[in-house]
Amino acid sequence: MSSVYSEIILDYYRHPRNKGTLDHPQISAKDSNPLCGDIIEMQLELDKNSNVSDVKFNGQGCAISQASASMLTELVKGKKLDEVRNISKEEILSLIGGQLSAVRLKCALLSLKVLKTGVYSYLGSASNSKEELSAL
Repeated sequence: MSSVYSEIILDYYRHPRNKGTLDHPQISAKDSNPLCGDIIEMQLELDKNSNVSDVKFNGQGCAISQASASMLTELVKGKKLDEVRNISKEEILSLIGGQLSAVRLKCALLSLKVLKTGVYSYLGSASNSKEELSAL
C-alpha cells in the first residue's frame, strides 16, 4: 500500500467522519469480524424520497475497518437506497487504495456488509441478499 493511501486511512481513523449515533434511524445494523475483533454499527435516516438524509457509524477495531466505515458514510449520504444497495466492494477498495491481504480485505469490507445488511432488512429482502453478503 502506498504511503499516500496509508496517510488517508490514518486520517480517517484519527478523525472519523460521521461517527456517533442517530436518535431515530430507520435503518440500523451491526456486525463484527471475529478474526480481528472489528465491530461496526451503521445507522441511516431517510427522507420522504428514500434518500439517505443522515448516516452515522460506531465501532471499534483496526484503522482499516474504521477508516472504511467513515469513508462509506461520506459516500452514501444523499444517495437513494437503490444506489446504496448497489455500492460494490470495488468502490470501497478504491477508496481505501492499495493491495490488501485476505484478512485486511475483510476489515475493509465489514462496513459495506453491515450497511447492506441493514438496507436489505429494511427493504424486506434480507433472504435474497445472503449470497451477496457472504461474498463481502
